[in-house]
Amino acid sequence: MCYDISFTSKLRELSDYFPNLEESLQLDLEFESDHIIAHRYPVYPILRRHGAGVIYQPMEWGVIPFYVNDENKFIRQRATMLNARSERILDDVRSVWHKIKDRRCLIPVTGIFEHRGIIKWKNKVPYFITLKEQPVFFLPALYSTANLPDLETGEVIKRYTFTLITRPANSLMANIHNDGENRHRMPLFLSLELSTRWIESDLTEQAYRDILDYEMPEEKMNYVPVWTIRSPKIRPDGKLKTEYWEWKDLPALSEKNPA
Repeated sequence: MCYDISFTSKLRELSDYFPNLEESLQLDLEFESDHIIAHRYPVYPILRRHGAGVIYQPMEWGVIPFYVNDENKFIRQRATMLNARSERILDDVRSVWHKIKDRRCLIPVTGIFEHRGIIKWKNKVPYFITLKEQPVFFLPALYSTANLPDLETGEVIKRYTFTLITRPANSLMANIHNDGENRHRMPLFLSLELSTRWIESDLTEQAYRDILDYEMPEEKMNYVPVWTIRSPKIRPDGKLKTEYWEWKDLPALSEKNPA
């Protein structure tokens, strides 16, 4: 699954990809971060359809379903709502994902992180993965809205929350994400054309399935090992978490080294 992403561009630059993008007064258009962690339920700038255009919508990562009316009772379950398996969206009619399948949105990123397990290594090695042809790309997602009391004021407010869609990994990502309960999964990477199609209002069921079934070819992806991203320790060389880090004796990805 995917719980770590990066956005080191500027929100204003997203209009290069979506000319009909409307700016939002709710967002800091200078927003950027080399590491965003899902389990902190961060507020993130999400793109969604609005009439004939596209808007930024601040949303929290980690879906709170529309039917939840007591956030405190949902806290533990929310950690399971950070990612949605693509296979469940259309065919698992009892799932939350099927119920919000028409609430499609996009997560703008400049890359994602995934961890690789290596035999006899205590810690997994993080990799930073990008697309070669797009400095900024867009991960498909689903969103939900819930009317909930503010935990401080008690005022009922509308909460926008989202989940990132994952699919079975291609060969590159299967070698990187090779360990753990959700091994051999990856985000649903899309081309710009498919990303744009994802949030069109007239998406047919067949087009929906075609997008969910899309597998990004590994030759279109870049990857580099990076310094540990989940440690409070500052990277020794002071560089961004997204930049290459040389791990001594790191086996090549071509070598079979499951954890």
